[in-house]
Amino acid sequence: MSKSLFSNRQKDWERTAKERVDDADNIRQTQVNSHGTFDRKLSVRILLAILCTSLLALSIVAPTYRDFAVARQNLHDIQQYRLILDTANSLAAERGPANIVMSEDPSIDSPGMKRLVEFRARNDAALAQLAAVSDVPFGLHGHRVPQDLLQDVRDQLTLARNKVDGIASIPRASLKLDEIQDAIDSMFAVSDRFRVVIAWNSNELAQHSTGLAAPALIGQMLSDLREHGGRVGSEIMAPLATNQKMPLQNVIDSRRSQGGLLELWQLISGQTNLYNVPSLAASRDEIDRAFFGHGLALVDQVIDEGRRNPPYTVTATEFTNRFVPTMRPIETYRAAFLDAVVERFADARTSALVSLATTVLVSTAVLTILVGIVLSARAHVFRPLMQVHDAVLRLAADRLVTLPARPTQVGEIRSLFHAIEVLQGKLQERAFLTHELRRQAETDGLTGLLNRRMLDRFARSPSLGEHAGDALCLILMDIDHFKNVNDTFGHFTGDRVLIQIAELLRSHLRESDIIARFGGEEFAILISDVDLSGAISIAKKIRLAIQTDTFTTPDGTPFRVTASLGVARGRRGEVAWAELIERADTALYRAKSEGRNRVRFARLSTPDMVPSTSNLLSLTAATRPSSG
Repeated sequence: MSKSLFSNRQKDWERTAKERVDDADNIRQTQVNSHGTFDRKLSVRILLAILCTSLLALSIVAPTYRDFAVARQNLHDIQQYRLILDTANSLAAERGPANIVMSEDPSIDSPGMKRLVEFRARNDAALAQLAAVSDVPFGLHGHRVPQDLLQDVRDQLTLARNKVDGIASIPRASLKLDEIQDAIDSMFAVSDRFRVVIAWNSNELAQHSTGLAAPALIGQMLSDLREHGGRVGSEIMAPLATNQKMPLQNVIDSRRSQGGLLELWQLISGQTNLYNVPSLAASRDEIDRAFFGHGLALVDQVIDEGRRNPPYTVTATEFTNRFVPTMRPIETYRAAFLDAVVERFADARTSALVSLATTVLVSTAVLTILVGIVLSARAHVFRPLMQVHDAVLRLAADRLVTLPARPTQVGEIRSLFHAIEVLQGKLQERAFLTHELRRQAETDGLTGLLNRRMLDRFARSPSLGEHAGDALCLILMDIDHFKNVNDTFGHFTGDRVLIQIAELLRSHLRESDIIARFGGEEFAILISDVDLSGAISIAKKIRLAIQTDTFTTPDGTPFRVTASLGVARGRRGEVAWAELIERADTALYRAKSEGRNRVRFARLSTPDMVPSTSNLLSLTAATRPSSG
C-alpha cells in the first residue's frame, strides 16, 4: 500500500476525529465502507503484485530458455557439420587406394582393389545419409544440404570412378601418364565440388549463430589441410606409376600444395590454441614430425628422382603405403579438435539446461513465497491495522502516528542483474571473435602486413586514412629469384626472408604509408603525399636497404637478396586503381627484364601530375642501380 493512501486515510481519520461523530450508526457505516474500500484496493494491489512478479519471473526465465534453445541448436548443428567434414575426409582418402589400383596390374582380388571397394561403399553411404531427409528433433531446425550440390558431387564421383576403373583394367606396361593424370584430376574435382558443400554449411552456421563461426571456420581449414596433404602425394603419382620423368607441371602443383599446407598449418595452430586441449598439442608435434618431416621428405625424394632420370627407387604402391600413414596425425588432430568442439557445445547445452531449470524453480518459489507473504500480511498485518483504524474512529480522538514503511525486497533485482551480466559476457565474447576474424581477414598471416583485399579497399575508397586529395603513388616490389631461395635454402628460410623484408619496409617507411603483401613474394606500398620523384627516391632507398641487408638461414648461413621495384602515380577509385596497378606492374616488369635489382617508373599520363624539369632529371638518376 502506498504512502499516499495512508496519508489520505489519516486525513479522513483526522476529519472524523475533529468532527467527533456521536452517532454510532454513522461510525459503523463508515467502518463498513472503509473496510470494503480497503479490501477492494488491497485485492487489486495484490493482483498487480502477483502479475508484476509473474512478468518479472517470465523476463528472467525467457533469456535462460533462449540460451538453452541456442545451445541445443548449436550442438545439433555442429554434430551435423562434423558429418559433412567426415564425409569430405573419406572422399579425399579414396584417392589412396585408387592410386594404388591404377599403378598395379589388373586384379579384382588385390588388397588395393578390396580397399577401394570398401572406401567406395563407405562414401556412397555417407553421401546417401547427407541426401536423406532426417527427422529433426522437436524445437530444432536443420540445415539440409541442397540436393543440386550433392548431385553435382555424385556425378563427378561417378565420372572419376569410371576413369579409375578404366585405368585399372589396363596392364601396367600400357599405362599412359596423361590418362592416369586425368583420372587423378577427376578425383581432385570430387573434393573441390564437395568443398562447395562444406562452404555452404559453414555459411549457414555462421548466419544462424555467431558462436559457430569460429569452430566452423577452423573445421573447414582442417578439412582443407587433409585435402592439400593428400594432393601433395597424388600430384606426383602419375609419373611415378608410369615410371616416367617427372613433368615440371606436376612438380609445380605439388610445391603449390605444400605452400598451401604451410599457410593453413600456421593459421590452424594459432586458432586451435583457443580450445586448450592437451591432446591437440601432442598431435601438433606428431604432425610436424611425421608429415612435415618424413612425409614431405619422401615427396621431395620422389620429385628429385623424377626430375633426374627414372627408374624410381620406390613403386607407386610403396610410395602410397609409406606416405598415407604420415597423414594419420592430421586426421587424428582433426578428430580431436572436433571432439573438443562437440564436447564444448554439449557442456554448454547442459549448463544452459541446468540454468533454465534452476531459474524456473527459483522463480516459481519466489512467486509462491510472495503470494504467501502477501496473504499472510493481509491476515496478520493489514487487518490488525484496520482494527486500529476502527478503534481510532470509535475514540474519535487524536491523530494517528505515521505507519512505518515496508522493507524493500531486492532478491529478484539481484537475479535480474545476474542475468544481465551473463548476457554482457556473451556479447563481449562475440565481439572478441568477430575482431579476431576481421583481423585474420585483413592481414597476411605470415608477415602481419595488410593483404591484397584490404589494399584494394583502401585504394578504391574516397579517402585514404587522414590524407587529403585522391592522388597517390604505388610502389610494387618483387624479390628477385625468390624461387631460388626456396629451392636452395628451403621454404622455411623463404618465409624468414619475407618476414625480414616486411620488418625492413616498416622501419624505412612512415606509419602513414600503407604496406601490403601483394602476392607470393610481391609487396605493395601506397604513399599519398609525395610526387613521383619522391616515390622513386623512396623506392631507391628500399632497394639499397634490401641489397645491403644480410639474410641468414636457420643455421646462420648468410646470403644476399635483391629486389626489383616499379613506381607509378595515379588516383584512387575503382577504374583509376586498376590502371595504377597495371602501370606499376609494367614498370616492375621493365625493372626485372632489364636485369633486376633496379627501380623503374611509369610515365605520368595526366598533365596535373607531370613533375617539374628539375625533378625529371632526378627521376632518371633515381632509377639507376647503385654499384653496391
